[in-house]
Amino acid sequence: MIRKVLLAVFIVLLVVGGLAGVKALQIKKLIASGKSFAPPPECVSAAVAREDKWQDTLTAIGSITAVQGVIVTPDIPGIAREIAFESGAVVTNGALLVRLDTSSEEAQLRALEAQEELGRLNLARERNLRTQNMVSQSELDTAEATLKQSQGNADAIRAAIQKKTIRAPFGGRLGIRLINLGQYLDTGKPIVSLQSLTPVYAEFSLPQQELARLKTGMKVLVTTDAYPGRQFDGTLTAINPDLDQQTRSVGLQATFDNPEQLLRPGMFARVEVLLPEEQAVLVIPATSVLSAPYGDSVYVIEPKPGKDEEKTELAVRQQFIRTGRARGDFVSVESGLKPGDRIVSAGIFKLRNGMSVIENNDLTPKTDVAPRPSDG
Repeated sequence: MIRKVLLAVFIVLLVVGGLAGVKALQIKKLIASGKSFAPPPECVSAAVAREDKWQDTLTAIGSITAVQGVIVTPDIPGIAREIAFESGAVVTNGALLVRLDTSSEEAQLRALEAQEELGRLNLARERNLRTQNMVSQSELDTAEATLKQSQGNADAIRAAIQKKTIRAPFGGRLGIRLINLGQYLDTGKPIVSLQSLTPVYAEFSLPQQELARLKTGMKVLVTTDAYPGRQFDGTLTAINPDLDQQTRSVGLQATFDNPEQLLRPGMFARVEVLLPEEQAVLVIPATSVLSAPYGDSVYVIEPKPGKDEEKTELAVRQQFIRTGRARGDFVSVESGLKPGDRIVSAGIFKLRNGMSVIENNDLTPKTDVAPRPSDG
């Protein structure tokens, strides 16, 4: 009986040992297979770092301002009896905007005009009597002064009536109406914004060390977030003779024809002043740059020995660079690359250092220094 039990235990141990040996062999094969596994190469698009000549520029942040722009306000208080404009309308110089109530002034004017007429008659009578030596010279002088006083009083009322007739001081586009009919308007109460939009100014500033490179007549480009991808051409027309004592910067003004009236006063603008000289730069597509808090980098494509010694494969190496100016779809590289380096231009986010890649440029989008994206 004991012999049978021992035999059974031996058989069980033998089976368990066999199974453990088989499992150990399987695990060993899996580990070896994992060590020798190589992921398939990633498909990427490539571009070559190349030398180019870019016109040197000075960049700044500025604002669009109107050549002429005001908030129309009354000079004297009164009640709005007539509003002769619509919000957003285009008006000419001298166009009637608002007429305030002038009934009281008109009544005063009629009385003063009567006094003026009486003074004129008295003066004519006094002159006639003076020629006959029937009145003194002082009486004639008094009559002349009385007439002038009457005329001055009447002119003052006429001026008040004229001030209560509010007209456009220049031609331009009106904003939104800020008053209502019958509303009492105090002195300085805003009525409507009036802006002349053709042309407009871009006002900006640059550091004092750039002053020697600036002169009026230079070409200026402006871009704004309101019209992405569109540039507006203008001319540098004014340079401040003095500098800001706080920032040591010089104020500049560029003029833009603005025929479509797309640029509006108050707009934020990015300004570029084009300098006459050109500068040699090393450029790459902007899509090649991987930005990170610790610096910008690109993936350089380099050959490496393949499994078959007669063939070579492609692998990527992460290279940190220092970028400069951007223009269109390109960015300049100040250090980290040399002309002819082949870099990944699309698919950089799926790469890591040393990864194998294959190159496919069939679907690479076209890059341009001055891209014009389609509306569709």
